[in-house]
Amino acid sequence: MRRIRTVLAGAAILALSLPVAAGAGVRLNGVDFGAYPQVGATVVTSTASTRAPNMFENGRRVVGLQAVNLGRCKNVVLALDSSRSMAGKPLAAAAAAATAFVASKPACDRIALVTFGRHASQQGAFSSATIDADNALRTLAIGANSGTALWDAVDLSARLLASQPGGRVLVLLTDGNDVGSRASEDDALSSLHHAGAVVYPVAFGSKADASGLKRLASQTGGSFHGAAAGGALTAIYSSIARELRRTWRVRYLTTARPGDKLDLKASVGRLGADHRSVAVPDPNGEAAAGSKPSPILPSPLYGKLGDLFFTLLAAMLILAAGILFASTLQGSWLKRRLAPHIDSTRRKSKRRVGRERLEVLNGLFRATENTFGHRPQWRNLQLLLQRADLPLRTVEFTWLLIGCSFGLALLTALAGRSSLAILAMFLVGGFVPYLAVWFKAKRRMRAFEDQLPDLLITMAASLKAGHSFKQGIQSVVDEGQEPAAKELRRVLTDTQLGRPMEEALQATAERIGSKNFSFVITAVNIQRQVGGSLAGLFDMVADTVRDRQQFARKIRSLTAMGRASAYVLVGLPFFIAVAVTLLNPTYMDPLYHSHAGHMLVVLGLMMMAFGSLILKKIVSFKG
Repeated sequence: MRRIRTVLAGAAILALSLPVAAGAGVRLNGVDFGAYPQVGATVVTSTASTRAPNMFENGRRVVGLQAVNLGRCKNVVLALDSSRSMAGKPLAAAAAAATAFVASKPACDRIALVTFGRHASQQGAFSSATIDADNALRTLAIGANSGTALWDAVDLSARLLASQPGGRVLVLLTDGNDVGSRASEDDALSSLHHAGAVVYPVAFGSKADASGLKRLASQTGGSFHGAAAGGALTAIYSSIARELRRTWRVRYLTTARPGDKLDLKASVGRLGADHRSVAVPDPNGEAAAGSKPSPILPSPLYGKLGDLFFTLLAAMLILAAGILFASTLQGSWLKRRLAPHIDSTRRKSKRRVGRERLEVLNGLFRATENTFGHRPQWRNLQLLLQRADLPLRTVEFTWLLIGCSFGLALLTALAGRSSLAILAMFLVGGFVPYLAVWFKAKRRMRAFEDQLPDLLITMAASLKAGHSFKQGIQSVVDEGQEPAAKELRRVLTDTQLGRPMEEALQATAERIGSKNFSFVITAVNIQRQVGGSLAGLFDMVADTVRDRQQFARKIRSLTAMGRASAYVLVGLPFFIAVAVTLLNPTYMDPLYHSHAGHMLVVLGLMMMAFGSLILKKIVSFKG
C-alpha cells in the first residue's frame, strides 16, 4: 500500500511539472537597429519572470545591458482608427476591446488614447486611472472628414511615449491604408526608434495595410495581429496583454560595424534561451558583409589594418601624454630637492598650498600661453581677471572654463540626454564662470567710481597742506578704502620701480575700466603740461564727477520702469514655457519634437533677441 501511494505521488508531481516544462521557453521576438549603434530587442518568455534576461553577442556577454520589464509599470498608447470606414459596429467593437484591455492592465500602467481619422489627436494625458481611458473610449466619435492619417498617428504616439520614463508600448488598430498623413512611414519608424517603443499593430479587416503594419512590428520587436471581424478584437487585445506580462525590452550598445554578422542569444534562467543570426544594416539600407560605412576613410582601415592603425595611434597619444606629464613633474622634483637647502621653514609645512598643487600642470599651462597669449581675446580675459581682482592667471581661468564645459557636458551625456542638450550644457558650463567673473568686475568698478569723488577731495586736501602729488596718493592708500587703496598702491609700486607716473596712472585707468577715472587722469596730464593749481583742479573734477554720477543715477531711476518692462517681456516666454511644460508636457510636445516646433523656437528666439536690442537702446543712456 505504501509503495502504491509513493508511485501515485510521484506521478502527480510529474503530471504537475509537465505543463510547466512543456511551456517553458524564451523567444527573441525582434532585433531593432533603428538607433544604431544602440541595439534593441524584445525577449518574450513562456511565463512571467522577474529575472532580467542575459544577452550574448557572438558568444560574449553584453556589457551595459538595459532591461525594462514590460510586465510591470509601463506607458501604453492605444491608437484607434476613427476614420469613416470604422463607423458603426467596427468602432464599437474596437472601443469595447480597448476598454477590456484597460480594465485588465496592471495598476501602475499609464495609458493615453490617440485617435486618427483625417488628423491624429491625443485624447487626454497619460494616466494610471482606468476611468480616464474609459471616459475617452466611451466618447469616441467618427471623424467629420475622410482620411486615415496612420503614420501621423504613429509619429504622434512615438513622440508622446518618448517624453515618458520607463517602458513604452504602442497598441495600434486600423482598418485601412494611410491616406493624408504628413509624416511618412520612415518618419514614423524613426520616431519609434528614438522613443524605444514596442508596437503591436492590429489589422482590422482585409483593406488594412498589412505590409506596413508588419514592418512596424518586426522593426520594433512587437507582434502583428490580424482580425477579420469585430468579435476577434477582444481576444487579440487580451493576447497582447498576456504577452506584455511576459515581455522584456532590452537595449545595449554594440561595437559591430555595418555589414557585420551577429549571433545574438537571449537567456532567462531555467526558462531557456533563444538564438538569432542577424546582420547590422548599413546607413544605405544594405546588409552585405564588408560594406564601407563612410567614404571618407579608405577601405583597408575598416579591417585588421585599421584596428592596428588606431591601436598604434592611441598608444602614441598615451605616450605623448606621459611625456608631457613627466616634463611637468621635472620642475617640481627639482624644487623639492633644493627646498631643504634654501628654505628651512618650508620643510616644516606638511600641506601644500593650492598654487603649488598646480605645478604639475605648468607644462600644459606654458604650452597654452605660448599658443594663445598673443591674441587680443587672451588680453581681454586677462584684463577682466584684473578688474575682478581674482588670484588667478589667465591660463588657469581658461582651463577652468574648459573643465566646467566638458564636465557639465559629460554629466549630461551620462544622463542620456540629446545632443542638443549636451551642446547647451557645454555652452552653459563655460558661460556661467565667465559671467560670474564679469559681474564681480562690474561690481568692483562701480565701487571704485563711488569712491572717486571722496578720493579726489582727500588728494586735494593733501595738496593744499603742502604735500606732493605722490604723497597725496599715499594718503589715500593709508586710509585703506578698497578697491581704491589697492589700485593706487599699485601705482606707487610701479613708480618706485621706475615707471613714469603718467604711464602708471594710465595703466590703472585701463585696468579698472572707469570712464570717470580716465577723465581724471586726462585732466591731471593736461595740468602737468600747462601748469596751475592741482588742488583746485581736483576740487573742480570731484564736483564734475559727482554731478555726472548724480545725473547717471537720475537717468537710471527714470528708465527703471522701461528696464523692468524689458526684463518682464524677455523672461515671460521662458517662464510660461517652463510652467506649461511642467503642468501639461503633452501640450508642449509638438514644440519640442517636431521640425515646425523647432523652427518656431528659433524664430521666437531671434525675434526676442532683436526686441531685446531695441529695448536696450531705448532705456540706455551714454553721457
